[in-house]
Amino acid sequence: MSLALSLPQPRVLPMSATLALTACEFRIAFRNRWLAIAVGLMGMFALVLSAAGSGPTGSLGVDRLSVTVASLTSLSVYLVPLMALLMSFDAVAGEVERGTLPLLLTYPVARAQVLLAKAFAHLAILTLALVAGFGAAGVLAALLDPEAARGLPALLRLIVTSVALGATFLGAGYAISARSRRPSGAAGLAIGLWLVAVVLYDLGLLAAVVADNGGVFTMKVFPALLLANPADAFRLYNLAASQATSVAAGVSAAAGAVPPWVSLASVLAWPVLAFGAALLSFRKVVP
Repeated sequence: MSLALSLPQPRVLPMSATLALTACEFRIAFRNRWLAIAVGLMGMFALVLSAAGSGPTGSLGVDRLSVTVASLTSLSVYLVPLMALLMSFDAVAGEVERGTLPLLLTYPVARAQVLLAKAFAHLAILTLALVAGFGAAGVLAALLDPEAARGLPALLRLIVTSVALGATFLGAGYAISARSRRPSGAAGLAIGLWLVAVVLYDLGLLAAVVADNGGVFTMKVFPALLLANPADAFRLYNLAASQATSVAAGVSAAAGAVPPWVSLASVLAWPVLAFGAALLSFRKVVP
């Protein structure tokens, strides 16, 4: 008895606990078919856009993959935030309602570790979906155009920045979930956030630009407001870095007015801000 008590007791290191929770969250998401859904949706849309994007290549003098990247940028703006919010809106509110969060917090793990584990698992799923979908589109473009290798850097930039965009909306989804009492309320807020950030925000800016008619708002305020929206900052950077900005619509004119490093800084800063807000909200949750 005394010998057993004298032996050193195993302790769970913070990183090993986070990795264990990440593996558990990934298995849960895999069992809920999130990996299959994400890969299937991204692959289907990416292949359709790649197959349909060969029309302008000859007249524009650019390779097929660069044109495909411009189309995939618009796809990412709409689909990546939606998938991230759908995966994250139930992360806290659902566990509170099911009673699993109080049990989890009785273990020697910090709330930041729990949130990071969820983020790592969901980001892994998003990354796999993006690599599979965009990679398939890149392979198709390479098979149909021998010059497609010139667009490979743009495709890699798109994948990396799409992961950052997904991380931003994952953090926003966790913050919404932590602030909501029920998953149904979190779902409504998540869809509302997607509509505002991805659809209504641009419509409002477009109406303001039309009313301004080339005035101070269009020249000075409009680019700053684009950077204030993570979806628009993502689109600005990828359009500015792409060789096929002329085939893109919407904010393509502003892409030339904003330096690429500024839009990239906004893309990389938003995930930090979103996860900071999520952690603050999660710390106030009373299981």
